[in-house]
Amino acid sequence: MTKPSTLMVASLAGLLSLCGAIYGAAAMSADNTYRDRKPEDEIIYFVLPDRFENGDRSNDRGGIAGGRLDHGYDPTHKGFYHGGDLKGLTQRLDYIEGLGATAIWLGPIYKNKPVQGYGEWASAGYHGYWILDFTTVDPHLGTEDDLKAFIDAAHGRGMKVYFDIITNHTADVISYRECYDPDYAGPDKVDEGCPYRSKGAYPFTTRGNVEGPAINAGFGGVGAPFQTTENFKRLTRSDFAYTPYIPAGEENAKTPAWLNDPIYYHNRGETTFEGENSLFGDFFGLDDIQTEDPRVVAGFIDIYTDWISRFDIDGFRIDTTRHVNPEFWQAFAPAVIDHANTQGIENFYVFGEVYDPDPAALARFTRVDELPTVLDFAFQDVATKVVAKGEATGLFRTLFVADSLYEGGSEGALMLPTFLGNHDMGRFGTFLRDALPDASNQELTQRSLLAHAMMFFMRGVPVIYYGDEQGFVGDGVDQAARENMFASSVVSYNDNVLLGTNDTTASANFNRDHPLYQAIAGMSAIYKDHRALRHGAQILRKTEVDGGVVAVSRTDGASDEYLAVFNTRTEPYRGSIEIDPRSSEWADVHGTCPTQSSVSGSITVEVEPLGYLVCRSNTWVAE
Repeated sequence: MTKPSTLMVASLAGLLSLCGAIYGAAAMSADNTYRDRKPEDEIIYFVLPDRFENGDRSNDRGGIAGGRLDHGYDPTHKGFYHGGDLKGLTQRLDYIEGLGATAIWLGPIYKNKPVQGYGEWASAGYHGYWILDFTTVDPHLGTEDDLKAFIDAAHGRGMKVYFDIITNHTADVISYRECYDPDYAGPDKVDEGCPYRSKGAYPFTTRGNVEGPAINAGFGGVGAPFQTTENFKRLTRSDFAYTPYIPAGEENAKTPAWLNDPIYYHNRGETTFEGENSLFGDFFGLDDIQTEDPRVVAGFIDIYTDWISRFDIDGFRIDTTRHVNPEFWQAFAPAVIDHANTQGIENFYVFGEVYDPDPAALARFTRVDELPTVLDFAFQDVATKVVAKGEATGLFRTLFVADSLYEGGSEGALMLPTFLGNHDMGRFGTFLRDALPDASNQELTQRSLLAHAMMFFMRGVPVIYYGDEQGFVGDGVDQAARENMFASSVVSYNDNVLLGTNDTTASANFNRDHPLYQAIAGMSAIYKDHRALRHGAQILRKTEVDGGVVAVSRTDGASDEYLAVFNTRTEPYRGSIEIDPRSSEWADVHGTCPTQSSVSGSITVEVEPLGYLVCRSNTWVAE
């Protein structure tokens, strides 16, 4: 493979840093005008609080006595609490703001079951997705006062805060007699695990086998009949596929109290993530909530509207969206948005997690489930294939043609949060190293920078996964992709060779001079400074069936044309790109752009290896 010989990463980072300096501190306002920003105006920074900064060592064990299997704290193990908290996050707001982020997506902060699993499979709820109490803050992360101080500090800088929320499941508390009770001797006793039992083989289903009339044809007229509260009140524990029970000492473990009753769960055993059990099965053993029950719908609306009222938050990222029935979302999403509006939060942003690279599958959740938008796993998939794996840029054509499938079509697609990696699937740095094991650190850093540029300057709302701006590479999925920003004691983290630096995760990584931090800060400044790059319609100008160049134009119909050209080749590119015939004179936004169009409707550009251009025409006015 030919290595890039021009445009060193440090030089490129310096140019982008200069853009950021020119943009200056005026980019954000510390008054309430941040409320006026649309979701498309944001740059989101996603962070797991336990892994960011330890601002208060007194809460490392969450006030729980005993050993690590009691309180969950073990900074040497990647699956346990490491000590990061809300005070630490507040102390580092300067760093996040300096990167250019305008909104912080906060990993779940609710009180979790400290430890789950046994033996080598034991791990802690540091990530926040094993909730026991949906109404308060996990003591490992701090107090409600700490959370309020963090949100107030972020808002004081004009930064929004999005909560990560869960409605599909709780922590693992409920057991099944047939699977886990050592004294059970029935003929249907299960010797190993607790396999899913389908609704076809067992009588109970919330989709139609309960006696009594349905309340309607499904929220919005879509989906299976939604049952009345009275129908659900007829259920008993004997109606379930397994016989649920709560182990001694955990009868009142959950809050609100109604979550302690097994009647509000599906109780059908482990999901295999296929067919009906994707909705009704237990997600890795977690208690799967019966979200078809109107009492559950009302209960979760109460829980999360209360968080809005108490903490003045700006949006929700919804975990495990695809594992909840559509009727739930058809009721829940408008209820929380309407409530936010009554609190003066008019641009409350709700986006779901649908872990699927197929844009048609993603779009369904904006059409049928009626969610405002979803995380763009399809963009992530294409960006990885093109930038890391060397596949043809023609994949972008297939991706963007599907934008018409989303509610609102291509305009609706502008709201899609785009990202390159995350805490579940792994980091983009991992994908790069796996695909290009012989590439130099410089090349991998440039590829990361190029992928981030695509995320910023193609349609969608950019989401930065914490640590990517410091060159974190990870070792794989889940726990292997959740390194500390503060000094780590995890051996498998500290032996990684980070991108763009000689540092490791054994020391703190808040280096504002890191080339990726500098480059992303520059991209952020450009994104904020040019409205068409946030709200403008996207026109795909060029892809290649067997090559590595892709170009898009962005225009909001009232301003000049912006042209972004990305070169995934390891050699320079020179060629012609189609443009609007009215665009004849050009100015640099990033890189060196031609000053004149070649001929009407065409421009000849030169792009460095693994580089990109952003150019702005300045000669036409919309008709």
